[in-house]
Amino acid sequence: MPKATLDETTHYSGAEAFIEQPVVRTTIMTLIVLNAIVLGILTYSEVLPDWLVAALNFFDTVVTLIFVAEILFKLFVYRLQFFKLGWNWFDFIVVGVSLIPGGSAFTVLRALRVLRLLRLLHFIPTMKRITEALLTALPGMGAILAILGLVFYVSVVMATYLFSGSQNTDNFSTLTASSLTMFEVLTMEGWNDHMRELLEEYPWAWAFFIPFILFTVWAILNLFTAVIVDSLQESAIEKVLDAEEKISDELEAQETLEAKRHRELLQLIADLRAEVQELKAGRGDAR
Repeated sequence: MPKATLDETTHYSGAEAFIEQPVVRTTIMTLIVLNAIVLGILTYSEVLPDWLVAALNFFDTVVTLIFVAEILFKLFVYRLQFFKLGWNWFDFIVVGVSLIPGGSAFTVLRALRVLRLLRLLHFIPTMKRITEALLTALPGMGAILAILGLVFYVSVVMATYLFSGSQNTDNFSTLTASSLTMFEVLTMEGWNDHMRELLEEYPWAWAFFIPFILFTVWAILNLFTAVIVDSLQESAIEKVLDAEEKISDELEAQETLEAKRHRELLQLIADLRAEVQELKAGRGDAR
């Protein structure tokens, strides 16, 4: 947990050092991975021996209790400062979902337990930086998505009006059918098949599909890549600047310490000189 999120007046420095030490973090990461594997194996519970299913469920319960204990310990150490970090909110919610009781009514929510694997995103520094860069890029991606959605809707409506009367295919008979078909075209999945089905009746159909693909796939979707790459570059630059600031702070602290020692040494010399002067004065009076 970054120091910026902690209360500087906290008296739990020892407990904080324990929960943040590499051994504890590595143990939690290992349990996360093992638990994800166990949840995957439990999807075959119908063909597994009963004793193995029981053992795996017991392991899942133990790991869940460990994760709950970790969250409670962090809440005890950091108090309200715990909720100042977005990653802690994510951990809190994911672990909370794990406590939902069994039963068909909660099957979907209990399936979300596998989301605990995503906790690795903030335990592994490289993955954390990439994730934060992607989150930073979301505003720019939102604008691109809005443009893409607008172009997509216009294209769907046009396709419905233009090709709904086709005798060779029903892919454009309704707005819903056109939406599904144009989404396939957007993903480049069999777009040429859809176009060729229409070419027999509409020889100019290529003039609709090709510009759509060029504008959406090659132009707009490539903007996503540009925004993400730009965000990653900014994240890398920020990392370098943070490292430089840290080094600068350490050097400043070292210089401050050396200056303090220098002042103390000068004060000690001044005190010694004063004592020498007093001794000389005492000898003069004795004579």
